[in-house]
Amino acid sequence: MKNNKIEEKLKQIDIENKIWIIYIGIIILSWYSNSLEKKYFINNDLESKEKYRKIIILIFSILVVIYFYFLKGAIDDIKNISLTDSKKKKDLVYLSFFGSLFIVLSGIIFLYIAINDEDINVEVAFN
Repeated sequence: MKNNKIEEKLKQIDIENKIWIIYIGIIILSWYSNSLEKKYFINNDLESKEKYRKIIILIFSILVVIYFYFLKGAIDDIKNISLTDSKKKKDLVYLSFFGSLFIVLSGIIFLYIAINDEDINVEVAFN
């Protein structure tokens, strides 16, 4: 691997490490939002319901941004495919793109649900 490719990979790993820290924050927020959801269902606490909804919307907004980051990376990988790359590599790059695309779409769908489900009828979860 050439030095510039190695530097690019190391930079990407650093960014991914920061994303893992964000994921830890999302997990903590999810845990807290579950306690608010539970409080709403047990006590019919409308304030807890609204806090829960705001946190869920925040969580999925952050996730959609992260998912778009990974989709952009997958698109860049497609742009960088060369004619000399193996069929296997090309197949894996395209599969990675489709996986990233589907994750973005699912994130957008869950965000839509979180925004529009004012009565908390649908369980949405960070997966």
